[in-house]
Amino acid sequence: MVEFAEPKGEKKPEEHSSGNTSPSDADDVNRKPNRKPRHKKRKSENANGTVVDDKDHHASSSKRRNSLSQAARDPRDEPEAEGKKKKRRKRSKDGSKDVEEVPFTRSPTPVIDFDGLSRPTVGTRQRLEESEEDAAKRLEKMRGAVRTILECVGEDPDREGVLATPKRYAEALLYFTKGYQENIKDIVNNAIFHEGHNEMVIVKDIEIFSMCEHHMVPFTGKMHIGYIPNNNVIGISKLPRIAEMFSRRLQVQERLTREVANAIMEVLQPQGVGVVMESSHLCMVMRGVQKTTASTITSCVLGCFENREKTRNEFLSLINLNR
Repeated sequence: MVEFAEPKGEKKPEEHSSGNTSPSDADDVNRKPNRKPRHKKRKSENANGTVVDDKDHHASSSKRRNSLSQAARDPRDEPEAEGKKKKRRKRSKDGSKDVEEVPFTRSPTPVIDFDGLSRPTVGTRQRLEESEEDAAKRLEKMRGAVRTILECVGEDPDREGVLATPKRYAEALLYFTKGYQENIKDIVNNAIFHEGHNEMVIVKDIEIFSMCEHHMVPFTGKMHIGYIPNNNVIGISKLPRIAEMFSRRLQVQERLTREVANAIMEVLQPQGVGVVMESSHLCMVMRGVQKTTASTITSCVLGCFENREKTRNEFLSLINLNR
């Protein structure tokens, strides 16, 4: 049987199970599926002149930034790398064998260090660990510096009225900054009790005296602290003591508010913490703009205070901020 070759250029029509197929249907079958239209990313410039996508900008602006920030540390407080950790061995109590000593680990947050200090620096360590002789040398060094200041402002440091001022001011400044030497573990002193309480606790109108780190002049005001326990409560006197510890340092109000909130969150592990501070800064009352009636209000909310609007509003209502 002879088979005839098909003419070139002619193709057999495709068979379809549906039977009769119109030309328009065949075109639909052969046509590629429609793709979703691509939308061009809109770009805009931020305040620094950097071009950013609007989508990324919206996502970053709508999400609240975490209030827990990295704090400065003394390099001696940094944990050792895994490969560099030295195994320490010590004799057991009965002296029979050597046992491996487990080092005391640091706190998992950047707020409180392993020994209870907060934001320790090299100067903090030196002041905390100095002997009585070193403390006397420090005081004498400060006294000489204050005497130099008196001379530079045009005063006679040997005048009767200011003769003892260098020593008095040096002692006063050490007291104003005594928070550098205080340990939050000693302040709390295990005063955390299991009470099964889960309602809001507030201590308000805590008087605060601190020193502005920019001009070294005071700012004073009141702090309001609230938290919702997670079954455990802290002795209420410890909240003003924690605020006192952080305020007795060279500070800025924004950081002071945040540090108090983070410290309470760290030592108590409650459901949430809210801290609000309102104060008057002498650096803008006695100098600069000289606005005597201006006050500054800062807040830091963590946990359920940050996540739940009702809880946050209840706290602000109870401290009567708008009185």
